[in-house]
Amino acid sequence: MFVSITIVKYPRKYIPFAFIAMALHRLPMLFNKKCSFWKLLGCGKNGTFDIHPDYQKWGLLAVWENEIDFDDFLSHSFVAKWWKLFTLEQYHIFTMPLESHGKWSGKQPFGNPKIKDHQGMVAVLTRATIRLNKLKNFWANVPAVANIMASAKGFVTSIGIGEAPFFMQATLSVWQSVDDVKNFAYKSKEHADVIKLTKDQNWYAEELFARFKILKTIGTIDGINPIKIIS
Repeated sequence: MFVSITIVKYPRKYIPFAFIAMALHRLPMLFNKKCSFWKLLGCGKNGTFDIHPDYQKWGLLAVWENEIDFDDFLSHSFVAKWWKLFTLEQYHIFTMPLESHGKWSGKQPFGNPKIKDHQGMVAVLTRATIRLNKLKNFWANVPAVANIMASAKGFVTSIGIGEAPFFMQATLSVWQSVDDVKNFAYKSKEHADVIKLTKDQNWYAEELFARFKILKTIGTIDGINPIKIIS
């Protein structure tokens, strides 16, 4: 299984085309038989769950059988041609699932892998549909966790992504090692407290947690490749 995460950046004058793409690109993705799962995504401004969207940055997460299928998509698809015409930058992160729990739109898009012996850099996807009556509590607790994550040992970068504003949110974070992820998740008091709240107060109608091996990256976002050390 080959999972691509693409972030594109539109110039300000083309932001209306970004909104059009969120509707228009659904049809070609739906009919792409080589893609088993996909989500068109908006991006947050601060690299994590973020109530403030970044209207210049948009994303696509897609699951393929292999890299050849993605290469064909990037060379010939309507979506890729749109990106080439209207965007300033494209940044592609190519990954392989190591572990996945939960569901996304009722599916297990990354299967049920359980690869425990991975060494090296790891990407972590945390995704949730937040119950509407829990939105206030959720957003009140996000800033504290976001602030400590950026300074946590082993943290490399993160991207805030989501299917819909406010209640369908995700973060893709990149870490130097699985141990760094575990230390942040379980030894950080702020993060541990929020995780407890999510369970005690039943914040999420649906949630998914997945870890990935980063295979390579292509392109830039904001002029840099934030995980270039593994390219």
